[in-house]
Amino acid sequence: MDERRPGLDPAVAEVRRAVRGVLRGIPAGSTVIVALSGGADSLALAAAAAFEAPKLDLRAASVTVDHDLQEGSADAAAAAARSAGALGLDARVVRVDVGDAGGPEAAARDARYRALHDAARGAGAAALLLGHTLDDQAETVLLGLARGAGAASLQGMAEVAELDGIPLLRPLLAVRRATTRAACAAAGLVPWNDPHNADPRFARVRVRERVLPVLEAELGPGIAEALARTAAQLREDAEAFDEMIDETIEDIVEHAEAGISVSVAALAANPAALRHRIIRHVVASEFHESLTRSQTLEVARLVTDWSGQGPIDLPGCRARRSGGRLEFVAR
Repeated sequence: MDERRPGLDPAVAEVRRAVRGVLRGIPAGSTVIVALSGGADSLALAAAAAFEAPKLDLRAASVTVDHDLQEGSADAAAAAARSAGALGLDARVVRVDVGDAGGPEAAARDARYRALHDAARGAGAAALLLGHTLDDQAETVLLGLARGAGAASLQGMAEVAELDGIPLLRPLLAVRRATTRAACAAAGLVPWNDPHNADPRFARVRVRERVLPVLEAELGPGIAEALARTAAQLREDAEAFDEMIDETIEDIVEHAEAGISVSVAALAANPAALRHRIIRHVVASEFHESLTRSQTLEVARLVTDWSGQGPIDLPGCRARRSGGRLEFVAR
């Protein structure tokens, strides 16, 4: 059934429909916050939230983070807030200090998410809405593939996630970037074009401007959609694995002095994929650290290729075999 009303632009209708779908799951009377950069994606999201939220007895607000990384950033943030205000949203601008840990992209992202989390918590918001599109998802999958980071990174971004207790919702993950631009144009909204989004120093920009167009030209159209489908399928697989781990782990794990231990026999009896996930899960849940694939495989050798080798130093812990148990102890 076509939900468009006569005269309603198709792009506006598509964005509104996507936003309505996620807002329906939020209790009436709640507040939702739109993370508004001022770009076309987040501006289209803000406009749709401003239209759909009141119909569901929800209050919508926006937060714009000024990273102060380029000249005119304060003016751009203020303009985004004015646009949100004109849409009927309660708009705020938060300025952050960006460090240098992990590189400029990661540092800016960390500062932005901290600010958004604090704003959402301060407002008692039921959810934080992010404007990531299908194109962002495709770029994320390609970057993960290039880094060889495994299936976890190829899952891309989840439509529903959590940031320290605050639900993160990405309503536009099935919507193309061209659609959000068209929605803004149809609504008379003027998005901000962030110069960083065209700066080839950033890997994501190179993927967007160079890699994806080449793939489309050489392999045919639909590459972005195929990458997004791959992410969704891998996420489904990961959820199934997580359920298997939850069912298995209580029976094979015991607390040990200064750490935790896992049954070697039980690990050996499981397929390699599940064994490796259990090892990573134990380290992540007990010591809040992530293992690389090479580290995971080295630990797995204590189970499958035991020849008396000594302890293995890992991030935050040390793994060793003791009799029929694989022990992980704090370093």
